[in-house]
Formats: sequence, C-alpha cells, structure tokens
Amino acid sequence: MIWLGIDTANAPLSVAVVKDGILVAEITQNNKLTHSVGAMPAVEEALTRAKLVVKDIDAIAVSAGPGSYTGVRIGVTIAKTLAWSLQKPLVSVSSLQALAYNVPYFTGVICTMIDARRQHVYSGAYQGEEVVIEDGHYAMIDLLPKLRDLGVPVLFVGRDVTMYWTIIEEIMGDAAIRAPFTVDLPRASEVIRLAMTKPQDATVHTVTPTYRRIAEAEANWLKEQKSNGN
Repeated sequence: MIWLGIDTANAPLSVAVVKDGILVAEITQNNKLTHSVGAMPAVEEALTRAKLVVKDIDAIAVSAGPGSYTGVRIGVTIAKTLAWSLQKPLVSVSSLQALAYNVPYFTGVICTMIDARRQHVYSGAYQGEEVVIEDGHYAMIDLLPKLRDLGVPVLFVGRDVTMYWTIIEEIMGDAAIRAPFTVDLPRASEVIRLAMTKPQDATVHTVTPTYRRIAEAEANWLKEQKSNGN
C-alpha cells in the first residue's frame, strides 16, 4: 500500500511517501518559502524520488491542525483535492499528536507546542496512545501548571518550545525536559504512521481543518460588533 503524507500546518513543510510500511521518500524543510508555492512541488518531488506517479497513491494522510490558518487550509485542500480526484481514502490527524510521534520510545508524557503568539500556544500532551491534555489553544500561564500538576517529567517537543523555555523551566523546574532539535520539526512520515492507526473509511467531505480558535480577523469583528451593541 502506498501512502502520501502532507504536513503544512505550520511554517515547516513535510511531504513523505511510504510504500508497504517502508519510508521511500521524505522532504522536510524549514524555511520561509510559502506553502502555496512549495507544497505541490514537494509532493511531485517526493513521488519522483520514490519513482512513482500520482495515480499510484493508495491513501493520503494529512495534518489538519491546529496551527497556521493558511498552512492548515493549504495542506487540507491539497489532500482533499488529490483524494477526490483519485477516489482514495483520506485520513486527517492532529498536527500536535503527529509531532509527538517523533519520539516513539519515550514512555513519559510528551507535550508538543506551536506558538500562537501573545504568550499563547497550540498544545497537547500525550503518553503513548493516551491523550493526557487535549489539543487546544492555551495561555502559557494556564497550561504549565496543568503539566506541573501531573507530577511526572514532561518532554517538550517543537521548534517553538525554545521561545518559551525560560517560563517553562521557571514553572516546571526539573520536571521539564527539552527534546533535542532533531525531533522538533514535523515529519510527514509520522503523519502517515499516526494515520495508519485510524479508521480509513472517512469520506473526503468529512475531513476539515482543526483550528482550535477563531481567526484574529473574526475575533476583531466580533469584538467590534459587541462594542456597537450588535
């Protein structure tokens, strides 16, 4: 079975091809190239490296958020378009849980983080297959005490962890463990591995982006409407 995996939920881009349980091609990049420009060429390059063509794909896995509104939409749109045109299964997974899959042999709690600005993050915590803290949009001052109160060491994964490490150490103390930078970027192969554990009978129409909060423009509009008494 040939899987195509796509992760454009945040600034890094990752595309992978897995054939019969073997990773045959993966492209992961962390630069400022916009996903609207780079995603499809990355898909084409990954298939070329795997010596395959689009029609060879049997199933598609996509990271559906949370994360960047634009990034999530691009990845989900590409995945849905391919799945619809090929009439193949499409499985969406959490971008946060897929990132946690980067550390398969850690038996403790793994907390993945993506910066959401203004001292807020998209985050979730996992221990093996168990979800310890649900994916969500959290203020750091609310999230960290929850993690501390678990009473166990917590491994923090994600490229945006670095910007919050001072406050993490301040609140978590020795219970906080920083994952190495080599596992901080999302990998589409892990998106596929997570997707393989899920039912593959969902229709294209049931796959939607997972944002976990409304867009800033929408929030400002609602605030303005409230101030105007509407």
